[in-house]
Amino acid sequence: MMTLILFLVALAGLLIVMRRESGAGQAIGVMAVVGLLSWIFASGWLALILFAGAAVTAVAGLPGFRRSWLTPRIFAMFKKVAPKVSDTEKVALEAGTVGWDGELFTGRPDWQNLLVNRHNGLSEEEQSFVDNQCTQAIAMCNAWDVAVERADLPPELWELLKKEKFFGMIIPREYGGLEFSAKAQTAVLQKLAGNEMLMVTVGVPNSLGPGELLVKYGTEEQKQYYLPRLADGREIPCFGLTGPRAGSDATSLPDTGIVCKQEVDGKEVLGIRLNFEKRWITLAPVATVVGLAFRMFDPDGLLGDTKDYGITCALIPRDTEGMEIGRRHCPIGTPFLNGPIRGKDVFIPLDYIIGGQEMAGQGWRMLVECLSVGRCITLPSGAAGAAAYSVGTAGGFTRVRRQFNTPVAEMEGVQEPLARIAAKTYISQAAVNHTANMIDNGQKPAVPSAILKYHLTEFQRGVLSDAMDVHGGKTVTLGPRNYLGIGYSGAAVSITVEGANIMTRSLMIFGQGAIRCHPYVLEELAAKDNDDIRAFDKAFFGHAGLIFGNAARAFTQALGLGHADVPFDSVSRRYAQAVARFSAAFGLCSDAAMTTLGSELKMRELISARLGDMLSNLYLASMVLKNWHENQPVAGEKEVMEYSMELLLHRTESALDEFLQNLPNRAVALVLRAVTLPLGRRWHAPGDDLARKLARSITTDTPIRNRLLASIWTSEGEGDVENPVARYNALLKDYDKAEQLYRKATKAYAKGELPMTALHPEERFDAALEAGVFTKEEADFMREYEQVVLEMLTVDDFPFDEFARNKDTLIDHNPA
Repeated sequence: MMTLILFLVALAGLLIVMRRESGAGQAIGVMAVVGLLSWIFASGWLALILFAGAAVTAVAGLPGFRRSWLTPRIFAMFKKVAPKVSDTEKVALEAGTVGWDGELFTGRPDWQNLLVNRHNGLSEEEQSFVDNQCTQAIAMCNAWDVAVERADLPPELWELLKKEKFFGMIIPREYGGLEFSAKAQTAVLQKLAGNEMLMVTVGVPNSLGPGELLVKYGTEEQKQYYLPRLADGREIPCFGLTGPRAGSDATSLPDTGIVCKQEVDGKEVLGIRLNFEKRWITLAPVATVVGLAFRMFDPDGLLGDTKDYGITCALIPRDTEGMEIGRRHCPIGTPFLNGPIRGKDVFIPLDYIIGGQEMAGQGWRMLVECLSVGRCITLPSGAAGAAAYSVGTAGGFTRVRRQFNTPVAEMEGVQEPLARIAAKTYISQAAVNHTANMIDNGQKPAVPSAILKYHLTEFQRGVLSDAMDVHGGKTVTLGPRNYLGIGYSGAAVSITVEGANIMTRSLMIFGQGAIRCHPYVLEELAAKDNDDIRAFDKAFFGHAGLIFGNAARAFTQALGLGHADVPFDSVSRRYAQAVARFSAAFGLCSDAAMTTLGSELKMRELISARLGDMLSNLYLASMVLKNWHENQPVAGEKEVMEYSMELLLHRTESALDEFLQNLPNRAVALVLRAVTLPLGRRWHAPGDDLARKLARSITTDTPIRNRLLASIWTSEGEGDVENPVARYNALLKDYDKAEQLYRKATKAYAKGELPMTALHPEERFDAALEAGVFTKEEADFMREYEQVVLEMLTVDDFPFDEFARNKDTLIDHNPA
């Protein structure tokens, strides 16, 4: 018995040392002390094992010993197996900053680093712009009119966007722009997301494009000329990056710029002759100035000894000779302005290069640095806004739509997708708002930008699909009354652009994060490149300590022992502790994958994807917790937070399980499973009771419904376009009274107090008035209420020949 007790003491002591990453010295101390006690009071065999362990740990773990014999051998082996990082990858790895994503890689996230910068809302000027100018803009858009009748925004809306400087949100005030915070840009795009064409038209010039590149890298002359003109809409920009052979792999673009001399207006000018073909370029059909990425060469050495400068970015006016521009693509769902650009022997002077000649060849660095911010804002904000509009419409519709004498919102089959809509909206809003706040506090979140781009646009696709399902026939019939169908069909665009989602998940999130965010991998690679064995020793054995620490933390926390200390309230504490536990499991699995697969991990995309899924869901869960921590919860928010966290933690554990099932080294996988899931899977998908609560909370007039809708257009009367969310909100405010009267009339009909032919609601209300079941006030109220309900249920129809572009092809099916 004493031997067993001492064994458990030794095990507990070593686990504590490992959890704290206290180093070899303390581990040796634990084994030596317990070994001595065992020698005196219990088993000599246990003492011998512990003394041997202490000796091995001393030789391999204490710096004075290991540097003389072990580190050189490990360093030599590391040089042979370490993956080679290309120059292109180095630029991507060096772009942006590491923040909370790096904390999650450590396995012991310091929550104060997440909570230190509160989201304090927008400035008075920014909030006024969102409340007024944005409302005015979205109130001028009807999806059918914009997408089908015009295939463009109305001219008066274009004028408003230019006048109010929607295109100048990122441009500094000194150049005539609005200089809004990232939080404000996010708020603007969420508000405008009720119409995808409007959101894209405003979002793209404020994301990756000439404006941002000029602000960060342009010469003062370029800034002084272009930025004021971009801010007030005199210039409409586009950026030509992708082409027929260079989509997601933008570094492989085949477009060339050859340094040469050419006579211009009788003078010999040194410049660049461009040949390019671009496609999928947003705003290209109407752009007045084109940002262009190309590969720059100087074969004749006109600029110096460099022959291949690499990717370079330039600004080219629309009327430059040789450039073909103006034709359109037709993006699925919403034909926002997007088209090809071609150029044959287009000559530009060197000062067209963004930043001047000294920035030649710096295009890839410029692009990835801008992407680390831009991808956090435009598409994720649009996704969050689209989700919130779905809450407004799907929640309202399912409450007023009645089948089998009951609102369809009370049917459990409908409640399940409604709950998903609510939770994914809550998660999306928390993620975009708090990541934008990080940007405003100086971060350039490269890995979170990939997380938000992938997961929030996938959320958008799922939310819109669920919203379509619960609407049924209302939204599968297109026309001016359909507020959802066009946006639903256009969701594929967000999935595809700015890095296709398949590539983002399988290559970028973990592929970039594994090196960029890991506490030691980048230091190890740098030590290898610099042949610095002392720096390698420090990094490698720090890395080893992290592995042992994560193993101990993951194992003990999975058993419910030694929960992480987290600064959250009693409602959210267990979720934060679960995030910390899975952070340790994720860190351990990441190291196991990198160790067992080495450079092959680049090609094992599904392994990388599942690790990326773990990291992503932990990041999103952290944003939900931060949002809960900083805001005063309203009635019903607790249930939405709980559903969101259970959903994200279930997804995290599922990704962990799938990783362990598919890790090629099965022995390592079995050990990892015993450490990270010793009691099996514990986090299940959210339960039915919680789903019912969420569904009811967004289908009735509740504080949490109003909070989820706070970022979008909910008012009425600003323009000629009807706001369906406002109509549904008004119906929900009167719903309780209407429901009592519906039941009253139905009960009277069932008793035979009303004529059996009174089948339509309106007929039944009239009959109820005649029979004295309703008062006149009640009958009038229900007639008006049902009239609005019927309007919201009605779909459009058209003349027979409406959809034929060529009327000559029409078939007369009923000749006289």
